Amino acid sequence: MSFVESEERIALRRAVAEFGAGYGHEYFDAKARSGQKTTELWEEAGKLGYLGVAVPEEYGGGGGGIGDLAAVCEELAAAGCPLLLMVVSPAICATVIARFGTDEQKAKWLPGFADGTLKMAFAITEPDAGSNAHKLKTTVRRDGDEWVLKGAKTYISGVDEADAVLVVAIQRTGPVLVVVPTAAEGLTRHEIDMDLIAPEKQFTLFFDDVRLPSDAVVGSPDQGLQQVFAGLNPERIMGASMATGTARLAVAKAVAYARQRTVWESPIGAHQGISHPLAKVHVEVELARLMTQKAAALYDSGRDRDAGEAANMAKYAAGEAVAAAVDQAIQTHGGNGLTREYGLASMLATSRLSRIAPVSREMILNFVAQNSLKLPRSY
Repeated sequence: MSFVESEERIALRRAVAEFGAGYGHEYFDAKARSGQKTTELWEEAGKLGYLGVAVPEEYGGGGGGIGDLAAVCEELAAAGCPLLLMVVSPAICATVIARFGTDEQKAKWLPGFADGTLKMAFAITEPDAGSNAHKLKTTVRRDGDEWVLKGAKTYISGVDEADAVLVVAIQRTGPVLVVVPTAAEGLTRHEIDMDLIAPEKQFTLFFDDVRLPSDAVVGSPDQGLQQVFAGLNPERIMGASMATGTARLAVAKAVAYARQRTVWESPIGAHQGISHPLAKVHVEVELARLMTQKAAALYDSGRDRDAGEAANMAKYAAGEAVAAAVDQAIQTHGGNGLTREYGLASMLATSRLSRIAPVSREMILNFVAQNSLKLPRSY
């Protein structure tokens, strides 16, 4: 087993890092604070093929795996441009359609994922279900040649930017995944007022007997449960990658400041009260990166069950690492850490979110306790 990425993956990282540096945190922060979207960044990333690295070649993609897409996500975040919709659109939605979609669905959707001209949101969370996917109430039923969707979803990212939403709904035989155009009649959305500084907005969605064509359900209706898990593992891997990229950026800012900030005729980084905490978070970030790469390698090799365990562990480790890294970076800067000039305070809420979404640290610990350690369930 190799613990070193391939030369192709390393070259991809370098190229994306250089590309992301051309935009940087100041660009991203300015867009987010003004309520604008990072459209230029997304479109150029799509044209360069970075958004489609994991889409099969026959549909215009790079033919790589989730590990390649995760590398792109991480490097953009490390450059100060964490693209949340990368976690959703090319990772979850494109992966599900590529693995389970009909030939017609693949031909319809995958080329747009490959070049970034298509954005698709993902909707599973419901107001009354939370992390309990067994209590989903959004339903879909057959009515002649159509499907009829009814229910609600909440905390759905980027719906105002998306062309469609991949919705997890329930029918008689279990869950199914349904592609719903954002312009569909009967679909309404309400923006959730968040204190996050991010270009992507959060929404509650309402489906009031939304009528959809027969090909709206992805693949076979009896494969819904497999499709959900096929999408959630990439979601956790990508969430971990975005977190470790953000953590790397925070550590880099702190290290640069600790090298140049001089007090009592020596850089503050010479003092162990500064250097040891930074060294500790650096270790934690690198460990989280390694587990994320392991999860991606397992997923790309088709070992879904093992990938599920590793992806959850990676998501946990990355969430803890980024929260600690941003906190320590602010502490290293002292009062400067809370100014806009140094760009750290705006990362605080985002880093904290990594311990909550797309799955909370507590639910990951439940998963590890029950599946890895074979401990009894409490619920």
